[in-house]
Amino acid sequence: MPENRNISCTGVEFGRDTVYIDTNRILDCCRDKDCFEDATVYIAAPCADILQSCVNIRTKSAEIIAANIGVDEIAFNPGFFQINIRMFLKIKFEVCLGNGRSDEIYGLCVLDKSVILFGSEGSVSIFKSRSDNDTFCAGIQTNKKRTNLPTAVFEVASPVVLNTKVTELLPGMRCGTCPCDIPECIADCFDGCMNFSSNLPRMITVSIGIFSVVRLERPGQYLVSGTEYAVPEKVCPPDTPNDPCDMFRRMSFPVNEFYPPSAELCHTKPQSPGTCGCKGKS
Repeated sequence: MPENRNISCTGVEFGRDTVYIDTNRILDCCRDKDCFEDATVYIAAPCADILQSCVNIRTKSAEIIAANIGVDEIAFNPGFFQINIRMFLKIKFEVCLGNGRSDEIYGLCVLDKSVILFGSEGSVSIFKSRSDNDTFCAGIQTNKKRTNLPTAVFEVASPVVLNTKVTELLPGMRCGTCPCDIPECIADCFDGCMNFSSNLPRMITVSIGIFSVVRLERPGQYLVSGTEYAVPEKVCPPDTPNDPCDMFRRMSFPVNEFYPPSAELCHTKPQSPGTCGCKGKS
């Protein structure tokens, strides 16, 4: 902002200066629109009995709660890397039980995708000093080694659930257990209710659309022209106002709460995270 700009006092004409910066450079990126059809949803054991009494079902919300990302070099193609992404989705369903009764159950859906991007080459080792390790004596605490291999960044929009189905399994068929190890952060999202049953006569499948952007970055040092530096002029307000009513009078009237915006301006609000287990409703 103009009020925050100040001329660099370096003695260089017009305040211009040449500076070195260390930052990440985007080497390659792509956008994707994936449709995962009839993906299996793994239902936690406490909710399994409710699924067996299901008359109808709909998806209330779906969110990607975590993603595992791996970067592997491609043999005989220097500079290119395969990015393997495994997404973990927490999906909340509303189940109709008949006689006007309903309940909510949660499930886990695991989706995989991979892309190939250019990440350039490099094999140097990088060590950085830390404030908690300011000694050269060995055996106290050493700085960890890392390489300048490219870093994969995965950006994803909220999943779009296109279809939800409950499938009756034929005799002898099994819906199976989750095909991968469940990370601790995933288990925490389900409050530890990750005991998936493999002998259910029914299973839930969903079709999901996902918009994403994947990019590869590398650290690098660059020479740039610095002309200004910023110092905020705005003074931070106190935490607690002296007059709460005065603060309330300064608030804008929430017109959209009383008169919702038109369809082209409406955006889906993020769902609040739920808790594990089955939440009954009358």
